[in-house]
Amino acid sequence: MDFLPKTLGTRPRLAVEIRPEGVVAARAEDASALLTSVARADLAEGAVAPGLKGGNIVDKAAVTAAVRKVLDAVSGRGLERGERTGGRLRDATLVVPDSAARVLFVDFDQLPAKVAEALPVVRFRLKKLLPFDADDAVVSYQVMSNEKGLVKLLAVAMPRAVLEEYEGVVMAAGYLPGAVLPSTLAALAGLAEVEAPSLVVNAGMGAVTTAIVQGGTLMLHRSVDMSSAADVPVAIAAAIPLVDRESTAQEWAQQEPLGPGGWDRFDAAAAMQTSVLETALLRDAEVSATAREVAQGVSVAAAYFEDSLQHAPEELLVAGTLGAEALAGLMDESGLEGLVVREIVDASMMEAGAVTASVPRGWLAGVRGALRN
Repeated sequence: MDFLPKTLGTRPRLAVEIRPEGVVAARAEDASALLTSVARADLAEGAVAPGLKGGNIVDKAAVTAAVRKVLDAVSGRGLERGERTGGRLRDATLVVPDSAARVLFVDFDQLPAKVAEALPVVRFRLKKLLPFDADDAVVSYQVMSNEKGLVKLLAVAMPRAVLEEYEGVVMAAGYLPGAVLPSTLAALAGLAEVEAPSLVVNAGMGAVTTAIVQGGTLMLHRSVDMSSAADVPVAIAAAIPLVDRESTAQEWAQQEPLGPGGWDRFDAAAAMQTSVLETALLRDAEVSATAREVAQGVSVAAAYFEDSLQHAPEELLVAGTLGAEALAGLMDESGLEGLVVREIVDASMMEAGAVTASVPRGWLAGVRGALRN
């Protein structure tokens, strides 16, 4: 399975990204990756739980239905002439959450030129670097530089069982995952290879990745899985519905008294209000924790940017579901004023007929990059 970008000549012209918030798909007709059709389907909270252990696809039926819906929408249900022959499934590039894979920089004094000979060497090096069994992982790499007796690689590894979960829902939806990319690497593939360095953030539900790329070379890739570090009360709060007194008054009136001595409905309503207040506070804490992690991630990346390139970043490019507007607000609140915040995907990258308010541009960064040469 190919994890790293390759030319559109061997890449499918459809791409789909699976995120905890939902599924998005896009189509491009050529290597320019001008999006001709886009579609999005939301997922219920908890349907996808990205991570390095099995159980990423929690609600397989719902995720499969969402993948089928968006890919059918952008492909015209795969019925165009010559695109489905002999019962063969139609290819689509699959973009997976960053939290489901590991992206690492690895250096070697020397490395065999042939992939078949180099891959076991890379896999052996990763044994000490990965939090899962490298022998049971799918591994891919790309040579970033090879000079002065030093070979620098960008390696991507994903537990085989986790990869099979994501591939499984795509195949169950009637499509074949022809290539696989982690979300941020996919988004970076959509950037023009200019000499000016770019600071990128990919943020969404439970995870944030920051990256720096210059002239097509990746200098930094740092992911934080916020869900794994969340406090238990915050995790529990996410499953508690937030309601108000008026919406539950009739329900309380119909219930029997509770407890040994029984509560009347006014006592019960008061108890509900206490629960609602606690839930609201926990949700606020969850949002604040996410904001802090995102701001911290950008702050660390900005400091690395300045240390490495001897000048502060002027622009922050945004991918993911959090969106540029929300990110700009976080930057101001965190004291990182002065950064121009904008989406990676702009209107010029989509045909007029493909633009839709139901698919925010941040959602499209991964699938557009996956389609670009």
